[in-house]
Amino acid sequence: MEERLKKQLAFSLEIDKEKNIFRQTHLSGHGRNENDAEHAWHMAIMAYLLREYANEPVDIGRVMLMCLIHDIVEIDAGDTYAYDEEGLKTQKEREERAKERIFSLLPEDQKKELSALFDEFEASESAESRYAHALDNLQPLILNDSNQGSDWKEHDVTAEKVYGRQRKTRLGSEALYRISDEILQKHIREGNLRAD
Repeated sequence: MEERLKKQLAFSLEIDKEKNIFRQTHLSGHGRNENDAEHAWHMAIMAYLLREYANEPVDIGRVMLMCLIHDIVEIDAGDTYAYDEEGLKTQKEREERAKERIFSLLPEDQKKELSALFDEFEASESAESRYAHALDNLQPLILNDSNQGSDWKEHDVTAEKVYGRQRKTRLGSEALYRISDEILQKHIREGNLRAD
């Protein structure tokens, strides 16, 4: 087998492990915990469907690919819960090591391409990365909304912490931030999200 194809297939098999990384978010209808691959797939579809709400014109193919690869590093680094202050302290370092190992399975040109796309997502400076981040914030929010805020209640998350994350949604989509705000206000009123 040609070396390039061998590397591409090795990477393809390696990323299958993303299906074994479970998140704190539950599937809709109070289902089991969602895995990283499901989260990425869901975000990518949402990015396409909701693209008209991005603050700026975006290359939707680029956004979808960002959505699909942004959590591959969690194969090694593990999922860091958005409100886990201790885990967040080491997240970047763990993810950088994972990025190097996992993307190094690819041919050099594709390693550089996907590493750069991952870095672009993390930097959140381009229109595409800001919109992708908006989806990364919205996707677990709508799942938690469908489950009566049970994940927030389970982890005793405050409204201020959730707003701290959701305010970044505005950078990619004002319209999606307004929806997020409506959802959060409903859960505060219902007592599913603890006000500070």
